[in-house]
Amino acid sequence: MDLSLRTETFGQDRRDWLGSAHGTDAPVGATLDVSKFTAGTHYPQGFIKSGIPLGKVTASGKYGPYDNAAADGRETCVGFLFTDVNVTRSNGTASTTVVGSMLLHGAIREAKLPVAIDAAGKTDLGARFIFV
Repeated sequence: MDLSLRTETFGQDRRDWLGSAHGTDAPVGATLDVSKFTAGTHYPQGFIKSGIPLGKVTASGKYGPYDNAAADGRETCVGFLFTDVNVTRSNGTASTTVVGSMLLHGAIREAKLPVAIDAAGKTDLGARFIFV
């Protein structure tokens, strides 16, 4: 975990992937394993984008991007990253672990997600999410 002092600039993250406000009042904390994310895909501007489908790494209990082909627990989709999360330290390197929030139920505009979710991921989520 990175406990170094850093300066951050806050703005509004893009949440047009939300289909409604339903569920946004009760996101839960999620510790992210940054090594499981790909810089060019998941955090090209130094932050992991909100709307990324998440899976839980069995060995560590941390979360990474959902990947149906993974064999570490992330092959089961459990929710979506609710807010952007900065992974860049003040010295320009990426943190190894960051904390964000995860949406556990709601409506999702699938076409607006920053990465695609497959049919298996949607099945994992069951009736907790409606895709519009």
